[in-house]
Amino acid sequence: MNEQAIFQMLGIAMRARKIVSGEDTVVRDVRAGRAALVLMATDASDNTKKKLADKCNSYNVPLIEWGTRYEIGHAIGKEARVTVAIAERKLAAKLIQLLNE
Repeated sequence: MNEQAIFQMLGIAMRARKIVSGEDTVVRDVRAGRAALVLMATDASDNTKKKLADKCNSYNVPLIEWGTRYEIGHAIGKEARVTVAIAERKLAAKLIQLLNE
């Protein structure tokens, strides 16, 4: 897995305004059908993991656990972020491909 490429893709998505972050905002976008991919930090709380897993399963949105809250936040130019949702389908597909390498 090429972490640098993943960081770059997250940065591109953020600059394109195709990322939302924060648990409540991510859940709202999943419900509204705007989320193409949800990325969750591996150090998220068990409650957050369960809540997002349930929502993503219900709405058929891919959910991937990757990195720490600080790595995700740094990649999008923010403070620590536990969850982010990517709204652009092509960017989400590329991120899924990079994360599965």
